[in-house]
Amino acid sequence: MQKQRILIIGSGGREHAIGWKIKQSIRAEQIFFAPGNGGTGRIGINIPIKATDIPALLDFAKKENITLTLALPDDPLALGIVNEFQKKGLRIWGPTKEAAQIEWSKTFSKDFMRRHNLPTAKFMTFSDYKMAKKYITDQIFPIVIKADGLALGKGVIICETREQAYEALENIFIKKIFGEAGNEIVVEKFLAGPEISIHAFSDGKNYKIFPPSQDHKKIGEEDIGPNTGGMGTIAPLPFVSNNLFKEIEKNIVAPTLSAMNSDGYPFVGVIYPGLVLHKDGLKILEYNARFGDPETQTYMRLLDTDILDIFDACLDGKLNEIEIIWRNAYACTIILASGGYPGNYEKGKVVSGIDDAERELDIIVFHAGTAAKDDKFVTNGGRVLGVSAIGITLEETLAKAYKAIEKISFEGMQYRKDIGKSALLLSK
Repeated sequence: MQKQRILIIGSGGREHAIGWKIKQSIRAEQIFFAPGNGGTGRIGINIPIKATDIPALLDFAKKENITLTLALPDDPLALGIVNEFQKKGLRIWGPTKEAAQIEWSKTFSKDFMRRHNLPTAKFMTFSDYKMAKKYITDQIFPIVIKADGLALGKGVIICETREQAYEALENIFIKKIFGEAGNEIVVEKFLAGPEISIHAFSDGKNYKIFPPSQDHKKIGEEDIGPNTGGMGTIAPLPFVSNNLFKEIEKNIVAPTLSAMNSDGYPFVGVIYPGLVLHKDGLKILEYNARFGDPETQTYMRLLDTDILDIFDACLDGKLNEIEIIWRNAYACTIILASGGYPGNYEKGKVVSGIDDAERELDIIVFHAGTAAKDDKFVTNGGRVLGVSAIGITLEETLAKAYKAIEKISFEGMQYRKDIGKSALLLSK
């Protein structure tokens, strides 16, 4: 049995959760994080290399005899990190730049869905401010405006009025709030309904679907306010029946991966379509070409199979040969964020109570935006911690997480107190 020297690229809660799961494998010899966070430093070695510094990451992987690199965030995937590692003969898990385009270009993604008759909202794409404004003038509201490129999960703007849409266009095209990511936009019909996060491992030919989960994107309770990278997740979803789950597999996951194959960019890694259960049926809101965050934190609490076995099966084209086992339980992750997030926020606030929270039953605290300083943790990002619980019922699981949150504090700490509430109502 070969011991693995693993390099995990990224610095968020997703990376901490994957590292936490890998640490449980008897095959894990050493784990490195680039650049990691305060929490990852407890389970591996943080190295001061940015996730987008591909030449430095390549050098490190060679020098340290890394046997497996995990490309987890969206930015390095969009820059083609998998392609570059493969050129050097290094083993790396994740989709190529061409396959990851399903996420890093919204216009490509929407065109892909249209060409392959995959269910999504009516849309138009624009790279000209005046033409976009003219089109919007005649639309029925609400509508959704999306920056084409990656924007830290904040490039999707739901516009309730024409004035909000005009403001969004000005911010994207004139003020360039998303930089190059906003050179092109997608304008689409708003689809109301419960959202479902679906993840599937893929080896390019075979796939294995995770239990359904649900993220809470808005900063405020009752889904009010601007979008964030995600304020909390639950899994599985009590309102997703077996029949609905089979429909998701048959009409979305299987045809998506098949179409990517036939288009010439087979997908290896985790594909994550965000869905909405619309009155007209299931619709695809967007694709992600990697693990969601904070979905991953929740999923890692439920996964019973050695995750290194899964990564290897994906890379070796043998995903059909292994059984992936999920615990018969519920899990949740509730994000504790900095004051001001998703707008401007201050860093360097001392975090207290993490160890006390983890003494509560079935609680793990995953770090996202933290740094270690003088034997303490301080805030170092917008989303600071993810408090994760597991339990027999969803109600019990959420109650455990909220009880643990009472132990944690830092200046300006904010979190949603209604994670999972809508799913519980839908299931009754």
